Amino acid sequence: MGKGQPSYTDEEFVTAIRRGDDRALAQLYRLHLPMVSHFVLQNSGTEDEAKDVYQEGVMVFYEKVRDGSLELSCQIKTYLYAVCRRLWLKRLAEKGRFGGRLDDHEPFLETGAEADLAEAEERDRRFALMGEALEQIGEPCRSLLEGFYLLDRSMQQLTADFGYTNADNAKNQKYKCLVRLKKLFFSHYKEEESY
Repeated sequence: MGKGQPSYTDEEFVTAIRRGDDRALAQLYRLHLPMVSHFVLQNSGTEDEAKDVYQEGVMVFYEKVRDGSLELSCQIKTYLYAVCRRLWLKRLAEKGRFGGRLDDHEPFLETGAEADLAEAEERDRRFALMGEALEQIGEPCRSLLEGFYLLDRSMQQLTADFGYTNADNAKNQKYKCLVRLKKLFFSHYKEEESY
């Protein structure tokens, strides 16, 4: 390790990241990047692609640690390698630069990383669908829902912002907008499922 940087065990990394210690996350990031970079470069990738894949893999790990759902059955290094390897092979397959089938190479170890990655991809897909539904819902619903759920504004603030006569009217309108948003989301979600 570099001067002045504490050395962490895997358990200490998880505990520190769970506490929000950015230094631990930064150290973890630097620690295993060369391993993933080597893998990507050896498999038709560039340094920038390696960094992208590694960052995505670290984010999967970070989110699982922060939400308490990580069940680590191997070293962090192995987990990150498995996630990043899967991500890279998937990208190669999408670009047509990977000759084999992804299933032929997975799972190369049972780390739980594959399931975590699939879960993260599904969550990202749902967020994208929700974003599309939010775009389609139109005004004032979009601004009302964003104000309440994303900007954490109170009903009194929204009442003033949108010119409602009282907070109950604003709450009623928010509810109607939410019902419309759910309908849009689930109609898109069902369309996606049928592909």
